[in-house]
Amino acid sequence: MRTKSIFEKLRDQFVVIIFGPQVLAFLPALCLGAFWLGGERALLAVALGLPLLFAVIGNFITWPLHFKSSAGRSRGMMGNDLFRETLDEFSKAAGAAGSNSACIIVALDDYAEIHDLHGQATAEYIFSQFSARLLSMIRSEDIATQIEQNKFLIGLTPSEHLNLEACIQMSGRIQGAVEEPITLNEASIYISCSIGFCMQSNIPETNAEDWIEATRTALSEAQKNGPSTIRAYTAETHRRSIVQTNLRKEIDNALDNGQICPWFQPQISTDTGQITGFEALARWEHPVKGVLSPHVFLPFAEQAKLMERFGQVIRHHAFSAMQAWDRAAVIVPRIGINFSSDELRNPALLDRLKWELDQFDLTPDRLAIEILETVFSRRPDDVITRNITGLAKLGCCIDLDDFGTGHASIASIKRFEVTRIKIDRSFVTKSDQDPSQQQMVSAILTMAERLNVETLAEGVETPGEHALMAQLGSNHVQGFGIAKPMPFEKTLDWITAHRSKMKGTPKIGRKTG
Repeated sequence: MRTKSIFEKLRDQFVVIIFGPQVLAFLPALCLGAFWLGGERALLAVALGLPLLFAVIGNFITWPLHFKSSAGRSRGMMGNDLFRETLDEFSKAAGAAGSNSACIIVALDDYAEIHDLHGQATAEYIFSQFSARLLSMIRSEDIATQIEQNKFLIGLTPSEHLNLEACIQMSGRIQGAVEEPITLNEASIYISCSIGFCMQSNIPETNAEDWIEATRTALSEAQKNGPSTIRAYTAETHRRSIVQTNLRKEIDNALDNGQICPWFQPQISTDTGQITGFEALARWEHPVKGVLSPHVFLPFAEQAKLMERFGQVIRHHAFSAMQAWDRAAVIVPRIGINFSSDELRNPALLDRLKWELDQFDLTPDRLAIEILETVFSRRPDDVITRNITGLAKLGCCIDLDDFGTGHASIASIKRFEVTRIKIDRSFVTKSDQDPSQQQMVSAILTMAERLNVETLAEGVETPGEHALMAQLGSNHVQGFGIAKPMPFEKTLDWITAHRSKMKGTPKIGRKTG
């Protein structure tokens, strides 16, 4: 099939715009202008002449192929409902003729991150380039629709020659066109896309919804293997999809019935030994598999887009624990809760958190929002940054988690009004035996002191590490050497035992000079 030239494509678009029926919407304005300029005669000429002119010209214009098909069905970009109807027709036609068809889904990788890093205007421009490049690769007899902010579905018209190799080649051509660098303000921006596809022959006698779902499954497989990946739907893909779907349902049910809840790990002052807070760490108390750590189930919660709900459940349990400690006259100044990027990207987060704190009668200063260092390298005008800044102004404490493993600058620490730096455990481990580890910790603590920021050493596992952190000047410590994470029911007993142990314990002196 001959590929249209750029001139022909522009001509077709011009024809659609100038002579399409939508132009008649401007007829009242044209009539009003004619009356204002030429009086009643001009008004009559325009009102009668323009519709006649369009009718005559319309009979002589050959409309672009992607707006007509031999069966009268529109092709090219279309709404979701029409796309599904046409895809059903493709399936029936392929089955009847012994040919094949395919459904392809193309997703722009990391679109949310593009928006956060470059701002809305640039993200919209990048998406416009992505969609234009993708649609330029679609044949006139194929169909397409946009299903999400960064995803397109494509339906390939049935063909006797359509096989696995042809689908891979077409997916590769789409990927190659999309991933050409985008020039913006004399700089090159590189994007990538992931593609999943499913041939009709792999799921015969199914409807459009099942076909699209199989295509989505292939895309999920592609995205799990990194950006810029292509995957086809297969029987093995289907099997893995069932396993993952069941696990997602399990997570959903676990959030409903309280199986996923926080366990609490204490944080203590190196100066007084008193409890300065607890960190809420998610655990899944699985009825069969036992207690599961977050690294086992969080990836599936992220894929299922359950992170915001997950965060709400963890906060509910953590705030309930704060209320219970208050009622028991136990002093726990602060609770630390990890916030995911999905939560921080929600423009309504601030209002939601205010409401939650009010529900439990807690003041904002009793919440420490733990944020990974990687989010601090983003632009100063994105949603995440505005939320963090707003939470700090509300009075919440901002904890910079895993410090030393990301790219947070000193300027961003001040800009985000960070309350406390949590020194990553990789610097703390064996620091009482390794001079190089001591130097790293000492440098971080000196910087924090100059910035007037509190510090907490994570992963303290031995009395020697605890003593060294206190001597070097870390304000707080946390780790297995203090206590392992525990369910709420055990916290009151641990607090009582810790208080008893603290009586008569000598204070560890800090390093001077």
